Amino acid sequence: MFEAYRGQRLTRGEPIPAAHPPFEDSMLEIEFAELSDVGRVRQGNEDYLGHVAPDTSEQARSHGWLFVVADGVGGHEKGEVASRIAVETVLEGFRKATRGEPLSSLLQNLVRRANTRVLDAVLNSGMATTLVACALRHDRAVIAHVGDSRCYLVRQRSVTVLTRDHTIANEHARLGLLSAEDAAEAETRHILSRSLGTGLTVSAEISDHQVFPGDILLLCSDGLHGAVSPEEIAEVVSEAGDVEAAARTLVALANQRDGSDNVTAQVVRVQNVERVGMYRGRPYRLR
Repeated sequence: MFEAYRGQRLTRGEPIPAAHPPFEDSMLEIEFAELSDVGRVRQGNEDYLGHVAPDTSEQARSHGWLFVVADGVGGHEKGEVASRIAVETVLEGFRKATRGEPLSSLLQNLVRRANTRVLDAVLNSGMATTLVACALRHDRAVIAHVGDSRCYLVRQRSVTVLTRDHTIANEHARLGLLSAEDAAEAETRHILSRSLGTGLTVSAEISDHQVFPGDILLLCSDGLHGAVSPEEIAEVVSEAGDVEAAARTLVALANQRDGSDNVTAQVVRVQNVERVGMYRGRPYRLR
C-alpha cells in the first residue's frame, strides 16, 4: 500500500524529511521535504498538505507520486476544515485510482470530488479552500490547481510559474482590464475568483509538463509566494544543500519578510526519470 503524510501542521518546527530510496527497476526517483508553519501573527494554521508515495517500482509506474497543498479561507468555523477535507479527499482518491489512469482526468475528477465533500461539510459557513496538486509519473508532471496556491518549476536556476492565480485582479489582467503591474497592487489581488466550497461545480486548471533530472518543483500557499519572489525561490532551492534545507529556508524567509499568514512549502526534487512513449494509450519505455 501507499504511505501518506496526513498534513500535520508544524508550528516553527523542522520540515519532515521524506526522501525515498530509488527503486531498483524504476528510473523515476524523487526526494522531497514539506513544511507548514503558522506564521508570526495567526493563532491557527488553515493550510494543509499531504503526499502519496509509491512503495514499489510497480506502483511508481502504475500510479506515481502525488503532492498536494491547500489554503483554507476562514468562515464561521475556520478554513482549516475545508483545506483538510480537500487534501484528504484527493489523497484518498489517488491511492484508490485504477492502474494507469491518465493523470489529467484523474486529478480533475478528484478536485471535483473534493469540492463536493467540502460543500457538504461547510454548507453556508463561508469556508472554502484553494488547492494545488502535482502528480508525477514516468517523466511527466501534471499540475491541477484552483485558487492562488502555486506550483513553481526550477530548472538550471531558472524559475517558471506553472499555475495561474485565480483571483479577481488576475482575471481582470487576463481580460485586459488591468495591466500586470496594476493587478499586482490591486486590492482584489487577494480575492479568489475560483475556489473549492463556493459552488456546486468547480473546474481545476490542468497542465502537463515534461520533467528532467535535477528539476525542482515547489508547491506553496500564498503566505510564501506573497513574500518571496520567484527569483528568490529559484536561488534558495538551487543553492540549498538538500530539500529539507530549502523548505526550512523558504518558510523562514517568508516569515522574516511578512509572517502575517500561514506558510506552507513542498519542495520536490526529481533525481531521475523514466522516459516513455505512448502507443494506443499505453506507455512503453524509451531506450
